[in-house]
Amino acid sequence: LFLTFCSSSFFVMAGKRKDHGERLLVTLAVALIITHGGDAFQTSTVHLKLANVSSRYFPKSPQTFHHTLRDQLNVNSVEVSPINVIVDNSTPLIHTSEDEHDNPPVLLDPVQEQSISKKSILSFPRLIWRFSRPHTLVGSALAIPALHILAAPTFSALYSKNVVYSILYAMFPALLMNIFITGLNQITDVEIDKINKPDLPIAAGDLKLSDAKLIVAVCLAGSLLFGAFHPVFSTVGLNTVLWGSALLGAAYSLPPFRLKRFPFLAAFAIVAIRGTLINTAFYAHASAAAFGNVAATPLSVLTGEVRCALSTLFFGVFSVIIAIMKDVPDFFGDKISNIRTFSVRLGRKAVFKMGVRITAGLYFLYGAGFIKLAIGAQSAILAATRSTLGAASFLMGLSALKRSTNVNAEDSVEVYSYYMHLWKLFYLSYFLLPFAR
Repeated sequence: LFLTFCSSSFFVMAGKRKDHGERLLVTLAVALIITHGGDAFQTSTVHLKLANVSSRYFPKSPQTFHHTLRDQLNVNSVEVSPINVIVDNSTPLIHTSEDEHDNPPVLLDPVQEQSISKKSILSFPRLIWRFSRPHTLVGSALAIPALHILAAPTFSALYSKNVVYSILYAMFPALLMNIFITGLNQITDVEIDKINKPDLPIAAGDLKLSDAKLIVAVCLAGSLLFGAFHPVFSTVGLNTVLWGSALLGAAYSLPPFRLKRFPFLAAFAIVAIRGTLINTAFYAHASAAAFGNVAATPLSVLTGEVRCALSTLFFGVFSVIIAIMKDVPDFFGDKISNIRTFSVRLGRKAVFKMGVRITAGLYFLYGAGFIKLAIGAQSAILAATRSTLGAASFLMGLSALKRSTNVNAEDSVEVYSYYMHLWKLFYLSYFLLPFAR
């Protein structure tokens, strides 16, 4: 009776205003607070009632309901949980209230259900994209063709079908392995991610844990099987990077090892994969599958090819930067979960400054090296190429310094933005790598 009285009265007061639906919603919320007591928002029945109403007036933007309650009711002392209030429009809304007569279920017609089903199918690739941690996926995708070009004995050797086949054959299992490693980390860090990265699919509730486990299992099996499938392109280098990444990735996230608990071991795992395995193994794979050096192994190219050794050193140091900087914005979740990262042990400011200085120093050092090599180059083209690489290295080092000046090391949002800037420098480095001759 009270709900009926309030809603009728408010419609009379609202007249023909466009926001009458929103006003009714607020009225019903007030009525429910009064009728159910001060802790109304703590009961599941009320959550479902409010969600039922919100789905009618805000079917395209369910989060509006949550913000409307906060803003217009100004319920500062009551915690309105968006998890309980927000309606998932991907499924028909059928609440389980005890009184089915007062709260009839809201069902979608077949046309709406078919439309939502199509949207769900289309959204699945986006979900996988988010689950894969795209910035790491892009890094792996750029490294493979860059290392193939670097491994080419001459540029004319690149004009071969085997080069394209070798790149594509390595790309598919490598990206699957990337999803396995990043996905496994999310599966084991759900509670931490709810604090540090609440937008990730599992932490946000967009991906079930069981589905995530199935995805990483399929990616792991597909990667390893595909890597061993072809008699020519299944090289020692390719299988080394796949199996090595799988073992280190599992040890990084899974107990009893869970290397991420120990900062030095965590950094070692990241450097071993990003720095050593990717650069030496894919270089060896390119030499064997694309350019006919079937005896090439990661160890042989590391010790016998100067270009491979220098690129491995560069990206190995850059992997150290990634290893220490990635934990700065994750400080709170790691501290609560007793993950003793460098940021937790030394402080965010100290680690951030250290990461910036290592980045700038790395680029300045390689820039100076390219300039020195340009002076003694045997041809004008080689001198121009090395000079360009040297100038680019100095500019990227200056970019790392300049971008850091306005960053508050204790602001997770600002630090994460800077961290992603480092990944852009990482991508650009792989773009320039083929010209490092």
